[in-house]
Amino acid sequence: MIIAARRTPLRRANGALKGLRAHQLLAPVLRSLLEGADVPPEAVADVVIGNAVGGGGNVARLAALEAGLPVSVPGVTVDRQCGSGLDAIVLASRLVAAGGGGIYLAGGVESISTAPLRAHRNSDGAPEFFARAQFAPAGHGDPDMGVAAENVAVRCSVSRERQDAFALRSHHRALAAAAAGVFKAEIVPLSSSAAGSPALVELDDGPRPSLTAALLARFPAAFVAGGTVTAGNSCFDADGAAAVVITSVERARSLGARDGLLVLGTGTAGVDPQLLGTGAAAAAERLLAAQGLSAEDIGLIEFNEAFASQTLACLDRLGIDPERANLDGGALALGHAYGASGAVLVTRLLAQARRNPVEGQLALALISIAGGMGTAVLLGYRTFP
Repeated sequence: MIIAARRTPLRRANGALKGLRAHQLLAPVLRSLLEGADVPPEAVADVVIGNAVGGGGNVARLAALEAGLPVSVPGVTVDRQCGSGLDAIVLASRLVAAGGGGIYLAGGVESISTAPLRAHRNSDGAPEFFARAQFAPAGHGDPDMGVAAENVAVRCSVSRERQDAFALRSHHRALAAAAAGVFKAEIVPLSSSAAGSPALVELDDGPRPSLTAALLARFPAAFVAGGTVTAGNSCFDADGAAAVVITSVERARSLGARDGLLVLGTGTAGVDPQLLGTGAAAAAERLLAAQGLSAEDIGLIEFNEAFASQTLACLDRLGIDPERANLDGGALALGHAYGASGAVLVTRLLAQARRNPVEGQLALALISIAGGMGTAVLLGYRTFP
């Protein structure tokens, strides 16, 4: 059961958080979770963290020590690229199920600003730098993310007009949520000196009040000549972290939790790497079928908006009205902090469930993943008398 969730502000890469490395982004979130859920640090069984483009070295362990957890608390880092944060929560939920009443901190982090340069070593020992890892063998095709989003737009007949309208709606919803103070309780402010002097970073910086349909229509195709995927209907890279406290129902009661999200089921699936953006739909179909549910049974839905084309294609395939998803905006407005984004989805779902509590309401988090995969998690809101 997830009884607490927090995240940092999501800020554009090479912006206000560029002075913080991944473990420095995550450590304040872990401290805030322990304090907010009244969890003794020594009671944590493990710290499970997703990360996509870091330098290795087990950022989960590093962040746990940075957060002040005792040396007896271990950590493990998960890499399923964009799905890493959500898969870390999946792994922690399975550890709870396997081991009874353990308390876990799980989530994800990404500091794109400080990610290390990467290189292959040539036969002569000289480095050959590359921008991204290989996600599929050449025989399967290994398109860049934007090209794959264009492939999905074409294959699934998602028009430019729909993509732009969805992106604009994401910004409008995020702006309204921020203005209403919806994000305030879930955000852990960070101290950063990126501008040359210490400053407290408390807000997301992605939502654009000046964005209009007319402005979006002026954006040229960004990845394929004559295409429909543009910088305006694609997410931007962001730095950030998000994590949750997850434990058994019995242990949650003993900690004094009043409510939370039960993990009811999880699903992961693979798809054609050329259409990698549809992975979330395949995972959700598998999960819902296993649970005997349909999309109409789900009350709250959070989908990682890497691109409007893939988001709409997946929602269409699942029979979900896009108006029902991402009630407070998504990554098109807030940004995509790769390894953290899946954990951000769960953080948002817990906040939404608590904002309008309905006992037993079902919630779905889903994300598509590089290489042609997707992960989905089914959750249920529960209160304690």
